[in-house]
Amino acid sequence: MDRRRFLAAVTGTLGGLAGCALPPSRSTTTADRTPTDGETTAVPALPSVVGLDTVASGLRVPLDMATIPDAAVQYVAEQHGLIRVLENGELRSEPLLDLRETVVTGYEMGLLGIAPHPEFETDRRLFVRYSAPPRAGTPSGFSHTFVLAEFRVTEDGRGVRPDSERTVLTIPEPQANHNAGSIVFGPDGYLYVGVGDGGAGGDQGRGHVSDWYDAVPGGNGQDVTANRLGSILRIDVDGSRGERAYAIPNDNPLVGEPGPDEQFAWGFRNPWRLAFDGADLYAGDVGQSRFEEIDRVRKGGNYGWNVMEGTHCYEADSCPETTPPSVRGGEPLLSPVVEYPHDGGVVSGVSVITGNVYRGHALPGLRGRFVFGDHRAEGRLFVATPRSEGLWPIQPLPVADDDAGRLARLFSFHRHGSELYVLGSTDGGSGGGVYRLQPAT
Repeated sequence: MDRRRFLAAVTGTLGGLAGCALPPSRSTTTADRTPTDGETTAVPALPSVVGLDTVASGLRVPLDMATIPDAAVQYVAEQHGLIRVLENGELRSEPLLDLRETVVTGYEMGLLGIAPHPEFETDRRLFVRYSAPPRAGTPSGFSHTFVLAEFRVTEDGRGVRPDSERTVLTIPEPQANHNAGSIVFGPDGYLYVGVGDGGAGGDQGRGHVSDWYDAVPGGNGQDVTANRLGSILRIDVDGSRGERAYAIPNDNPLVGEPGPDEQFAWGFRNPWRLAFDGADLYAGDVGQSRFEEIDRVRKGGNYGWNVMEGTHCYEADSCPETTPPSVRGGEPLLSPVVEYPHDGGVVSGVSVITGNVYRGHALPGLRGRFVFGDHRAEGRLFVATPRSEGLWPIQPLPVADDDAGRLARLFSFHRHGSELYVLGSTDGGSGGGVYRLQPAT
């Protein structure tokens, strides 16, 4: 049975809902929020253009960043395997950590994410997410192994203790793409780990299990029992269980249910970057060929891939609002808060880069609004205005002419305190830098 016929079979009378938009399920952030429709509180106008203050330059594909307040340094992870130390506006010549002989690079593989322990002042563990050659337990023919590891950082915050690496989690990766890579600690102290659907296209092929019924190939995003792919995981790195180097939070949604207990939410294709704003977790899920999306993630949420791409049916004339009753009780497929197309419109692109809600004071018109972008930045950022329901309105946020050339490609954002940092490149390679968002001069 082909996919169109299968979806029609499981949805019955939904044949007239081509391109259906699904009802969202989301919370409301009250702190510093932008007034919603119908409210009259005046807010400053959006800036017509923003500037970029150079914090560091000469980097090679900077993908992630961490701020270490007690050591007065920042760490920047480069895709090819270096974690650089940024101190007083200068890059130290000696890296914090050199994994160039350990990681597999190329395509979407490499050193992809870093996260210091929430109590780093007393617990000097730095968690690192990278791609490695196939390890034990990775099936023959698979591309590589997903590795989450911890390292012990020296007291001065400028080096890693020799031989301190400890593997926390590994996952076999069937293809070289859709690796996600973001790791972030939530306000609950748990580590949230983005995991892509395994690669290739359409969530199909080697290493992609059947979803819902055997009639449809592919579907790691919709199958939570066979593996951890296509999900966001939540683990307790301060505990352990048997040979496992972490514990499971008791309230994870699949505890006591079929499927790996680590899973927190699922239905993702490639949740490249994650970000917390208070208790709200955001994930930018990179689309297949038509739409990009940002999700506000809730525990146990199913974000639709590979049935949905954004709010639209994927490869079908109609699509369901829920999974079949036999799949975890027929859970709803949740809509994103942000969506934009690959082609057409003033906001478009090829690969969403999740930012965060702006909480600074230097740009009053952005305060309480969500700043994000696309990998194909071409000197542009985007901004979304939060609403209590439906998709958030989005619009371009141009970068000043003198700064736009620094942002030909966008890789990541980092928020610390009131500062929002942008990690990008002039050329997609060695012309990488870290920039602080500021008013245009």
